[in-house]
Amino acid sequence: MLNRHHRLALLACTAFITLAGTTFSHAQATEAATAAEKQGRVTALKKLIATNGEKEGVADTPLAERVTEQELDNNQISSFEDLGRSLEPGVNFNRTNGSVNIRGLEGPRVLTTIDGIPIPFLDDGARDADGGIDSFDFAALSTIDIVRGADSSRAGGGVLGGAVVLRTLEPEDLIGEGRTWGGIFKFAYDGDDESVGGSAAVAARYDNTAVLFQGGYKRGHERQSNGDVGGYSTTRTEADPADYDQNNLLFKVRQYTDSGHTFGLTAERFDRDKDIDFMSGQSLFGNYRPGNYDKLDNTRRERLSLDYEFEATDDNAWFDSASATIYWQRLLRENGVDAFRSTSVIGGYSRLNEAEDESFGASGYVDKFFDTGLLQHQVTLGGDFAIGKLHQYSSGEDSCDTAPSPSCNFLHTNQSDSPDVDSKKVGIYLQDRISIGDGPFALTPGLRFDWYDYSPQNTAAYMRNPNYDGLPPGQSDQTLSPKLLATYQAAEQVELFAQWAMAFRPPTAEELYLNYGAPGSYLQIGNPDLRPETSHGFEVGANLGDEEFGGRVSAFYNRYRNFIDERWSFDPTGSYPLGITEAINRANVSIHGVEVSGHKVFSNGVHVRTALAYAYGRDLDTDEVLGSVAPLKGVLGVGYATESWGTDVILTAAMAVSDKSTNSFKAPGYGIVDLTGWWEPVELPGLRVNAGVYNVFDKTYWDAVNTQNTFTQPADFYSEPGRTFKISLTQRF
Repeated sequence: MLNRHHRLALLACTAFITLAGTTFSHAQATEAATAAEKQGRVTALKKLIATNGEKEGVADTPLAERVTEQELDNNQISSFEDLGRSLEPGVNFNRTNGSVNIRGLEGPRVLTTIDGIPIPFLDDGARDADGGIDSFDFAALSTIDIVRGADSSRAGGGVLGGAVVLRTLEPEDLIGEGRTWGGIFKFAYDGDDESVGGSAAVAARYDNTAVLFQGGYKRGHERQSNGDVGGYSTTRTEADPADYDQNNLLFKVRQYTDSGHTFGLTAERFDRDKDIDFMSGQSLFGNYRPGNYDKLDNTRRERLSLDYEFEATDDNAWFDSASATIYWQRLLRENGVDAFRSTSVIGGYSRLNEAEDESFGASGYVDKFFDTGLLQHQVTLGGDFAIGKLHQYSSGEDSCDTAPSPSCNFLHTNQSDSPDVDSKKVGIYLQDRISIGDGPFALTPGLRFDWYDYSPQNTAAYMRNPNYDGLPPGQSDQTLSPKLLATYQAAEQVELFAQWAMAFRPPTAEELYLNYGAPGSYLQIGNPDLRPETSHGFEVGANLGDEEFGGRVSAFYNRYRNFIDERWSFDPTGSYPLGITEAINRANVSIHGVEVSGHKVFSNGVHVRTALAYAYGRDLDTDEVLGSVAPLKGVLGVGYATESWGTDVILTAAMAVSDKSTNSFKAPGYGIVDLTGWWEPVELPGLRVNAGVYNVFDKTYWDAVNTQNTFTQPADFYSEPGRTFKISLTQRF
């Protein structure tokens, strides 16, 4: 956790830059106003940020696909599950560990950023306080860019499967041309979890200053299964009852200048608290009786950032564009239990498991265009650094404190399962897009250098661990990530591309230093000798057409080395009779596949869209099929639209999980139908109503990504929701 002095320094920097930007812009505004008065005109504010326009930063690649705020609203997307179902069939969300899955890779192998700031994936290793990358409100987003493929040349570590690049609303997203203010209000009901929520955002501009405020609130329950058996214990197939509250706040100030500079301050907070009645873990005569086992699952993320954007207004500038962010961010995941035992170790039993990541960092890049003879260059130089602390702790109370028994070997608490870890990360990259004049062919070589350092710290909580045997060694390493991208504009609406790139992922602190268990029971440990995962990736494809008629096709092959996994073995010393689970590196893993999408809008109002995602992954040494790689999935939508209303029928289908898969449960194939519609009344400008019936025929089906682990309940307990309804209202001002 950053100390008080770091926070004071950050606040001081915030005040200084905000004041400096205001003073600088005020001086320029005064001069501009004087000149304008002399010429009898008013200086117009130039629009410098177009969040729905050109892709930026990590997403500036033909391998990325963009989802705009309007598409999010029109398709009633409020979660990663909705995104993968409606628009991106190759993007999945694993609810068991709280991570995005792209092309069969998930957890720390997929990078998630928000406004250029990485959202860490937390995994406490043994107590289920993991996830955290979904710690934002979809209603606060302006765009989502999905970057597929293994490429660390620009984003650094963790981009083995791809990246999810989130960008929050900017004032320009709400303030229309020629206006000084704008706003949006959203209301939604979702039958998947019977949630009701609303959000509002408003932005205003005065001279060269713009302010945005956005807030949202949602209250819901458990995500439904399609099981119909209630009651308690291992026969239950209905989802365990739950209640959650979710809220978020977003505040932005932007100070523009007529010379192309934009200074900003952003503050954001997201909070979700969930309480669960763990009925499937209770029984009439067991250790946990009805009403005596509750869980909690909480997420909180806070950040404060200073933002800078630059777009050159003349040819004499050192750079054509630039972007920079300095940030502080804290992410907390909590998982807990409040229960009472009736047979074994009788008495109250509680746990609160925490995983927290707090970081201070900066990132940015500059672009420059220039010519050398016949060659035209667009050079991008950028980098990032971050310092942080990862903290894990489990607190609790139970009868073992007063009446120890052999069963208490399993009940270790009020300790840390790993030391606090101080981390440092530095990365710098350079790429050059080279073309012959304005010709159709371009070649973009790129290279990135990354260095990281983990330094474990002794704490009293870690020293209370029954397996404590001194402080484990730190780890430091560096790597180079090159890439070569070729693009060819074969026609105005035909872009061909081919890329070779390398990627890497450093081990997480938990994979290195986890130390969970106790003598006489079991042991789950990290491995401080783990090596970073690396990959080579090849991809070829094409982006075709426009909004009326177009599509995309790509084929990829990725080869991974030192894949981090777990291995269970007997303990030859007998200290841990239930065995030892240890983190290891697998030698060779490969994933290959094809992705296709297309759309067509006819003049009579009919439109068709389709998308297909296929990936196949296996361990090249054991020939096992990777269970994290979802089987073939496709979406076909047919609809009709007028200027004021429209409707769509959407078929989503997936193949069965392979018999060679590492998954214990082989999810069968399925096909489901959704029916949606929308209405924009002419009498009420800016109003849009969306509604839908999902899984119209109440099909019982399973998501392969969410059924990788061994089942403790009947299969229907893990099924996806049956027939549900959703309705949303959006009013733009």
